[in-house]
Amino acid sequence: MAASAAQARPLSAVKAQSPGSAPLLSIGQVLARLTPEFADLTPSKLRFLEEQGLVSPARTESGYRKFCTGDVDRLRLILSMQRDHYLPLKVIRSYLDDLDAGLSPVLPGGTTPGPSMLGTVRRLSREDLLREAGASATLLHDAVSASIILPADYYGDGALSVLRALVELQRSGIEPRHLRGFRGAAERELGLIESALVPLARRKDASSRAKAAEMAVEIAGQLEVIRGSLIRSALGRLTK
Repeated sequence: MAASAAQARPLSAVKAQSPGSAPLLSIGQVLARLTPEFADLTPSKLRFLEEQGLVSPARTESGYRKFCTGDVDRLRLILSMQRDHYLPLKVIRSYLDDLDAGLSPVLPGGTTPGPSMLGTVRRLSREDLLREAGASATLLHDAVSASIILPADYYGDGALSVLRALVELQRSGIEPRHLRGFRGAAERELGLIESALVPLARRKDASSRAKAAEMAVEIAGQLEVIRGSLIRSALGRLTK
């Protein structure tokens, strides 16, 4: 799907397609729904995704963008694929094209989007988080102290996955305090990404900022590939 093909739908056409459906949303309302899970989402990034042909909101006669529930679900899927799978937009676009064609595509690596990518955003209280992860309050406290999980009033599925992993690691004698170096390693990787994005960061236009955010995800994905390969190689030495 080429970016030029992502023409905004007339608002009247959307109303005709979805009589009695939920009210259409402005950019601000979409951000309010999605930023609890995707904190780096901005109006610039929403416009960038539209320019790339990944979402096509309706337009009022005055030119304002209006998003339907399907648009919001599509955005959640796109952002989840970027964050959780480090997929570049060209791969995401191909996946969405297959979905739009009525196919059942599989993501690279043989995975398919999970319920958290397609369903509504979950907001877990501290008690809900501990219960679903099967974790103790002490473990969560230690994870926050080690900067592995950031303190919050409510937690998402990402924090739940991390806490579940910590529960399993604890059974092997690995405690959050042993993982403090992970935060430092993540900060060093962030420094590499920031250095690579300096040329774009110097530009102040919204399109450049959105492109920088996309490139950051792609670079992070490549670093993840290298990190995984190094760990697998090290594990191979352990079995010799």
